[in-house]
Amino acid sequence: MMSPALQEKSQAALNCALEIVERNLQIFADKFPDNTTLNNIYPLRKAQWGFAEGDNYGWTTAFWSGQLWLAYEMTDNSIYREGGEQHITNFTNRVQNDIDLDTHDIGFLYTLSCIAPYQLTENNQAKESAIQAATRLMTRFLDKPGVFQAWGKLDDPELRGNTIIDSLMNMPLLYRASEITGDDRFKQAAHRHVCRLRDDVVRPNNTTFHTFYWNTETGEPLHGKTAQGHSDESCWARGQAWAIYGFALNYRYTSDESFLETAQGCADYFIDHLPEDKVVYWDLFFGDDSDELRDSSAAAIAVCGLLELVKYLPESEKRQHYLTTAESILNSLIDNYSVCHQSDANALILHSVYDKNKSKGVDEGCLWGDYFYMEALVRILKPGWKTYW
Repeated sequence: MMSPALQEKSQAALNCALEIVERNLQIFADKFPDNTTLNNIYPLRKAQWGFAEGDNYGWTTAFWSGQLWLAYEMTDNSIYREGGEQHITNFTNRVQNDIDLDTHDIGFLYTLSCIAPYQLTENNQAKESAIQAATRLMTRFLDKPGVFQAWGKLDDPELRGNTIIDSLMNMPLLYRASEITGDDRFKQAAHRHVCRLRDDVVRPNNTTFHTFYWNTETGEPLHGKTAQGHSDESCWARGQAWAIYGFALNYRYTSDESFLETAQGCADYFIDHLPEDKVVYWDLFFGDDSDELRDSSAAAIAVCGLLELVKYLPESEKRQHYLTTAESILNSLIDNYSVCHQSDANALILHSVYDKNKSKGVDEGCLWGDYFYMEALVRILKPGWKTYW
């Protein structure tokens, strides 16, 4: 049970977030903001690669959809529902025409844009598009290693056989597809994938590789490396947060106790490397003795992951430790990273790091950080909230 003080603070923070989401809805209408802010303001997605400005492409657009559905669920205000329903139409077009879907992130895209509204409003178009998206994701399953290829076309020799820790969050779309259709092949593939991540992507010390490669002919594990972390052997903070949340979610769908144990190991390492203000640096290699940047988005994901994890644990000191830590992280996000009432920013939280190695979205707001921050507030304010994942 979270403290009444945090519940009161979370309600005020959600009210501020809703004001920003409503303003952004008026700004973007049926268009999509970019992955991250630029000087704390979201621009429209760039016109590039044949896409017009504000088009639905890339892996992050549904985090904006998800904010609208959280807002609708918490307020019953039709403006958010109407905005979200425009997104359903847009994402239906995207999957029907196979637009920029050579990625495991189909799960991110269609869980929040289509599973959420189907769950909330029984929208049939959303249901059908989610199933079509899950079917498209299945084309990326590599049978020998038993994993979904994360990036690139399946015949790309450099990317063949790779997956990334983020992919854990894309598996719930497949479990939902099995629930809706009665076809077990979706959930069976998801379970195999998560087992390989448990065995090969999580290191013995409970840290995680960002990306990992397997031999697609034999299934043999090859090597892990990073794409956005500090080094191949360090622990990228956002990846570790994905692991906490992702393994907990996959436990919910499979009752595989090893996933629950893995989620706890990843949580323990994450918590052991929290800085003084409880919001992690962009890689867990860094601490308060560094001058590196924080990743508020990793902190928000971790809060959601810890709150999901404790649902499956018995009353114990460890369970309480996870709850207390989630509360501390969220308190810090609200107090030190949220935008509340600042007219010069339109993100919900600031100071995230997308990809420091490529100087992308460094010390800015980001769509996924905003979504998971908002989800964390909803989890505090609505005990028993049914996750979209």
